[in-house]
Amino acid sequence: MGGAPGVRPAKVVVLGAGNVGWNAAWIAAGMEAEVVLFDKNIDRLRWVDQIQKGRVVTLASNRGAIERNIADADLVIGAVLVAGGRAPVVVSEDMVRSMKPGAVIVDVAIDQGGCVETIHETTHNDPVYNLHGVLHYGVGNMPGAVPHTSTYALTNATLPYQLEVAMFGAGGAARRDAALAHGINTVAGQLTNGPAAEALGMSSGDPVALLTR
Repeated sequence: MGGAPGVRPAKVVVLGAGNVGWNAAWIAAGMEAEVVLFDKNIDRLRWVDQIQKGRVVTLASNRGAIERNIADADLVIGAVLVAGGRAPVVVSEDMVRSMKPGAVIVDVAIDQGGCVETIHETTHNDPVYNLHGVLHYGVGNMPGAVPHTSTYALTNATLPYQLEVAMFGAGGAARRDAALAHGINTVAGQLTNGPAAEALGMSSGDPVALLTR
């Protein structure tokens, strides 16, 4: 990605500065690519600037800026997330048509429907397709490509919550830990995740109240 003396490096555009987007930008910058990172959260972009000290260009997310930057991008990484809800489409089909032949789109938001209009879900066995001369990668559950490592990572993140539920019961754990309560999606057939309920046209309830009534 870093090119060579006298040769311009690859341009990587990352949409979303959450955990996935930030890590993608960090790795691409470490490979000496030209990296542009978009997000709506200015505080998050300011944090990236403080760490990267100009090695990653941070831009406020808007249609015009995205359109201009992906036109000459070699790699676009979609990492837009609405927790529990459908990802907003921020790259239109016309934008994809404007990209260079042979450019690549990796839509990590595919698990929430994708943030690129031309993306559809693919599999680990058949991960890539070509549309408008652009390679699209839309594998759901991308960490499944490295199951051993991803299982350890997931367990490290979730085991403390499992221990809380084992010790205090679901209701007790939800009362004690707001983060755990926020992560509950359903209780006794009732949705408790607001964005998921909105996406499905259903009502949602309070998980703590449902668990303790």
